[in-house]
Amino acid sequence: MLLGKLRKASEGRGRMSGGDMAKPLLGHRSAEGDPTAPAAGRTIGVLGSGDFARSLAIRLVCSGFKVVVGSRNPKRKAGLFPSAAEVTFQAEAVKKTDVIFVAVFREHYSTLCDLADVLVGKILVDVSNNTEINHHKESNAEYLASLFPACTVVKGFNVVSAWTLQSGARDGNKQVLICSNNQEAKRTIAEIAQVMGFTPVDMGCMSSACEIENIPLRLLPAWKIPIFLSLGLFLCFFTYNLVRQVIHPYIREQKNKFYKIPIEVVNTTLPCVAYVMLSLVYLPGVLAACLQLYYGTKYRRFPDWLDQWLQHRKQIGLLSFFCAALHAVYSLCLPMRRSHRYQLIETAVKQAVEKKMNIWVEEEVWRMEIYISVGIIALGLLSLLAITSLPSIANSLNWREFSFIQSTLGFVALLISTLHTLTYGWSRAFDENQYKFYLPPTYTLTLLVPCTVILAKVVFSLPCIHHRLVRIRRGWEKGRYVKFVLPSATGEYSSGETSSHV
Repeated sequence: MLLGKLRKASEGRGRMSGGDMAKPLLGHRSAEGDPTAPAAGRTIGVLGSGDFARSLAIRLVCSGFKVVVGSRNPKRKAGLFPSAAEVTFQAEAVKKTDVIFVAVFREHYSTLCDLADVLVGKILVDVSNNTEINHHKESNAEYLASLFPACTVVKGFNVVSAWTLQSGARDGNKQVLICSNNQEAKRTIAEIAQVMGFTPVDMGCMSSACEIENIPLRLLPAWKIPIFLSLGLFLCFFTYNLVRQVIHPYIREQKNKFYKIPIEVVNTTLPCVAYVMLSLVYLPGVLAACLQLYYGTKYRRFPDWLDQWLQHRKQIGLLSFFCAALHAVYSLCLPMRRSHRYQLIETAVKQAVEKKMNIWVEEEVWRMEIYISVGIIALGLLSLLAITSLPSIANSLNWREFSFIQSTLGFVALLISTLHTLTYGWSRAFDENQYKFYLPPTYTLTLLVPCTVILAKVVFSLPCIHHRLVRIRRGWEKGRYVKFVLPSATGEYSSGETSSHV
């Protein structure tokens, strides 16, 4: 699918992939060895006078191209474009160039039909997008190609915003997705894109245009499942904490503690979500390792649900960091509440009435010191994991560095988060007063998944299992037979076979 192509293109840092796409679009070079020399300085046409057309003309001029803009009212629109760009009538603009960017909406394509004769043999670059996903049966680029069959249509630049064009590729997405049925036309547009500072990505033939046009319309496609997962966990833990902290005292003791809902109940819920979400980042890796050990091969495809889970680990981890950061902010705000001040004064008055001079509890002091210190370390590690997951940072790391931070330090963060949770609970799990409506403390529930992951990691680190898992991931397969050749007593060679696990 398209997202898979995008991922491969991103990992390859601009390399093309798949079929003809295995060959880079910028394969040919000039005599001086500069691949951009044939593109720079050529005349490029732009049909349209909207925001995108103006931004495109500015970027083309700044990149060294000669730009001619075609407009139905050139005198009125000339002041909107840079002085270096020539603004004229559409028919005149089309005659002066062989490469034309069509920066008009789909519903206005028919107004260009009068230019069909002068457009013969020219390259039309369709930069348009739809207002809805799959709004039409055919893509805008395919519709444009049907109106002008004598032209070569290339889909491209539709995923680049007008802001990115004006500010330069350094301040936006550098990838320009290109598709067309003509390889030479794609190569020409790729040269132009590279001169403008972008990275051209060949998405194949014109049939990919519909998927390319849908990309700018998707709202966080890779985040939907993680967001719904985090919201589901938040609602579950919030309801659980609401029953324990608010509903229970209201029913059993007739105490009104609904004021705890905005801050205290939310602050109790956020670390639960962050902790469980962090463990869900590493749980699919454990399940994948179990399947590889069970089947004795790495070549068996994972179930679709596990494959999707593995692909969403980055988003789940970032949401875990987000919840942990909110928990830290909420915790800092706890002493600022008016209710906290009243309770502090009430406690002081009670101690004065009871004439308690020393209220120091050594165990509680040490528990809170360790609890806060470990929590700060855990948040710091989560911050490091979140920062290194950003593409700009991840691209500056080699694979070993990235793997060490995301895998090793990530597991350390899970261990420290577990220690943070245990120091928070301390001995509360053994106090019967902590079981409201016979419900155990919330932190005991959050320990289930993380402790499972930690235990599995410990088991996988055992030499007998670790060695087998490493062999499987290096290509070894259980039950596979390997052919071998042995010399016979007569000096002749005879073939045989043996199991690869012997």
